Amino acid sequence: MRTKKGIVTSAKMTGTVSVTVHASVMHPVYKKRFRRSKKFLADTNGHDVHAGDIVIITECRPLSKNKRFKVTEIAVHAPRVDDVVEEATVEKAIHREKHAPVIEKKEEKNKKEKTAEKTKEKSSDSLPSSPPQS
Repeated sequence: MRTKKGIVTSAKMTGTVSVTVHASVMHPVYKKRFRRSKKFLADTNGHDVHAGDIVIITECRPLSKNKRFKVTEIAVHAPRVDDVVEEATVEKAIHREKHAPVIEKKEEKNKKEKTAEKTKEKSSDSLPSSPPQS
C-alpha cells in the first residue's frame, strides 16, 4: 500500500479532506530539482482534521469518484484559533469609543504665535553683541 505525507488544504467537506502532497522531482534534461505538488481527496476516517494539519494518507479501495485515500494518522496539528475569542476582539474593535480630533480656535493660535514671537525677540536682545574689532 502506498502512503503519502501532506498538508490538509481544505476540510470543508463532510468526511473528506483535500491533502496536498509535495514531491521533489529531477528535470530529465537540466538535472535541476524542482517541487511538484498534487492534491488528493482523502476520507477522514473518524479523525478530527482541520486545514493546515500535516497528515499521513494511505491508499485504499475507491470510496467515491475521486476519493482513493484514507487519513491514517495526524502527524502535526496546526494551531487552532478560537472563533469566539476572535469574534469578541473584532466586535470590541468595531464598537470602540471614537474621539474627535482637537481643533484649536483662531484666537488661541494667534495668542500662541504672539508669545512665541516675543520670546524670540527677548532671546535675540539678550545675546551679547560681537566685541568691537580694532
